[in-house]
Amino acid sequence: MDYDQYEYLTFERPSDGVLLITINRPDRLNATNKRLHWELGNVWLDVDADDATRIAVITGAGKAFSAGGDLDMVVEQVKDFKQIAAIAKEAADLVYNIANCQKVVISAINGVAVGAGLAAALMADISVIAEDARLTDGHLRLGVGAGDHAAIIWPILCGMAKAKYYLLTAEFIDGREAERIGLVSRCVPRDEVVDTALQVADGLCRGPQAALRWTKRSLNNWLRQASPIFDASLALEMLSFFDDDVVEGVTAIREKRPPVFPSTQPAPGA
Repeated sequence: MDYDQYEYLTFERPSDGVLLITINRPDRLNATNKRLHWELGNVWLDVDADDATRIAVITGAGKAFSAGGDLDMVVEQVKDFKQIAAIAKEAADLVYNIANCQKVVISAINGVAVGAGLAAALMADISVIAEDARLTDGHLRLGVGAGDHAAIIWPILCGMAKAKYYLLTAEFIDGREAERIGLVSRCVPRDEVVDTALQVADGLCRGPQAALRWTKRSLNNWLRQASPIFDASLALEMLSFFDDDVVEGVTAIREKRPPVFPSTQPAPGA
């Protein structure tokens, strides 16, 4: 399999059957620009077709897993129907292509995880997180609905009460809390995250491959049942990009201040 087309993902084979994928944009904390957003959705098709790969592990270069969407990309797509439609397709590809990939996917969440990066981290079949890593869906901070992966996977992983709380408040969760509520599989010290994920991958590589893949396929029918929920949430998220709240959300993040969303202000003359 030729992975040369990928600009922001790197690929290693640390052991027989294991493919280590690294999100490699460390100067921007691995934030997703347009190209990386496409790559995170497309790569799972290649992994699925790669006969040399039995288990895939994904992590981030440097101190972050992926710090959300590049704000320049967000600004460019505001109120631009064609760009929003393209982003929606890629967001759906990320979720569905991981779910439908026959190979088991393991995420090694070595640092902050937000947005599309968090989608890859939590859609993985097994997730290993650093104790001090911080994650948030973050959409509400930006002024858009919590689409992407959130509606399809959070309620299944951690239950509706916790899903609603953390998605509506957009509070950050550290690795210990993420494990406690069931959002991730395992929590370990930061310097053990990648090694732990690779150890799990090595063990699975020696397991019965057809049985592993069929077990994943069977369990992911829970996700397939929720696909109408996901599709609706993704559509509503994209609709948010036509609202002025997202402009204020981006501005507030850039200015490192609390947002004052237009939707919270009294109507003129009221």
